[in-house]
Amino acid sequence: MKLCWLLLLSSLCIISVQNVQSAKILGVFPTSSKSHYIVGSALMKALARKGHEVTVISPFPQQKPMKNYRDITTTKVWKAVEPIVTNLLDIAKKNPIESIQSTYDFGHRITNSTLTDPPVVDLIASNETFDLIVLEIFMNDAMIGFCHHFKAPCIGMSTFGASKWTADLVGTPSPPSYVPNAFLGFSDRMSFKERLFNTLMSAMEILVDATIDYPVQNKIYQDAFPGPKPPLAELKKKAISLVLLNNHFSLNYPRPYVTGMIEVGGMHINRVPKPLPDNIQSFMDNATDGVIYFSMGSNIKSKDLPIEKRDAFLKVFSKLKQKVLWKWEDDNLPGKPDNVFVQSWWPQDDILAHPNVKLFITHGGLLSTTESLYHGVPVIGIPVFGDQYLNMAKAERGGYGLSVAYAEISETKLSNAIEAILNDPQFKVNALAISQRYRDQPLTPLELATFWVEYVIRQKGAPHIRTAAMDLSFVQYHNLDVLGLLIGLPIVILHLLVRRVCRKKSSKPSNKNNERKKRN
Repeated sequence: MKLCWLLLLSSLCIISVQNVQSAKILGVFPTSSKSHYIVGSALMKALARKGHEVTVISPFPQQKPMKNYRDITTTKVWKAVEPIVTNLLDIAKKNPIESIQSTYDFGHRITNSTLTDPPVVDLIASNETFDLIVLEIFMNDAMIGFCHHFKAPCIGMSTFGASKWTADLVGTPSPPSYVPNAFLGFSDRMSFKERLFNTLMSAMEILVDATIDYPVQNKIYQDAFPGPKPPLAELKKKAISLVLLNNHFSLNYPRPYVTGMIEVGGMHINRVPKPLPDNIQSFMDNATDGVIYFSMGSNIKSKDLPIEKRDAFLKVFSKLKQKVLWKWEDDNLPGKPDNVFVQSWWPQDDILAHPNVKLFITHGGLLSTTESLYHGVPVIGIPVFGDQYLNMAKAERGGYGLSVAYAEISETKLSNAIEAILNDPQFKVNALAISQRYRDQPLTPLELATFWVEYVIRQKGAPHIRTAAMDLSFVQYHNLDVLGLLIGLPIVILHLLVRRVCRKKSSKPSNKNNERKKRN
């Protein structure tokens, strides 16, 4: 009898502890890019499995309902971004300034359409409460208003690593002398010319943020969230407790981080590959000469390639002994060779895990390059916009990939790049070496991300890790006032001394002249 009571009491204690530890978490992943959502949902699903009550705002509802996981599905975003998404390949023809403008326009459309979508409007107007907000940071500063509105601490999440957007939220330093701008393809060891361009690009980002982005985001913020609220600029400095980065130092250049910026790159990658559909598994298993996987990501569609570029791929693929898996978003592909298998969506992570994959042809997005490196697969990149140029520049310097400019796509260029990687085993050796050091971690990225989420909840927003840099102005942060004093004061003193000496010298002749006049 006593044993029964002990077991009952133990069960009640366990249930009580679980209830205390569980939390209500709102995840906001508004981007229409499915790759961005894949990263965010990996974390939210892990939190749901741990017993937390998770609500997720995104354009991608769950196909299979999951316990503790509730979708708030947005639909307006698709129409809002359609003019940009259908012409994404045109961005490759633009200069860096035009590319930045297009990128910010993309962010404004996503932010406004999400915050004005009826399900989101209803949530804001409801009496719901949350213990934590997990917010994707991608040109959507107005959404930081969720943190103030629900009076909850907030964790920012970047799906493509550190940038000005995330660094400014927690005070992470980004010296342009060795931290390359995400829109440029520089390394961390830049020439004088590259440091000059890198500094100018960083300065231009500050200017664009102040003159183009902030006014739009502030208007959306003011309209979306009711009641008294702090200025958006002030909220940005105080609302974010922590930022999770989809990056890792083994894949990137070393750079400084504050305590509140944590690298969890690749937390969406399956540590144990899931079984592939039978038709894909059979196709790959029978590829005795290997498989080439080709995908331009979730935003860029291969079907939008100009005919001459599409035909260049077809001609090259038709001459290969390898089989090709191609992400093609149409019902059919005219002129498709027999060794090419097309499909609108692939389980990319699990495909790259297959031992027969010899090469990944990609747009160079961070998720794709991270997955390829985890599995030790060399890449050929065709960068179009954003950090894709930076990622492919790293691939070339690291010896695990080659880059083909979108404007220069031709049968010859593609054939040369593919043959170079397939015939030179060093590309594979380099990819496997990076894979080995990337996997050398004490915790998986998902375990680390989950720990920090729960840490922020336990520590009530963890205000103790907030850096004092967030309370300083631009002048104070860069010590410009101190430098002004240290440099300016000696100059002023020297100037006064010189003037005094000059006055003495100029006064002596005049005194002698006066004495002569008196004698006469």
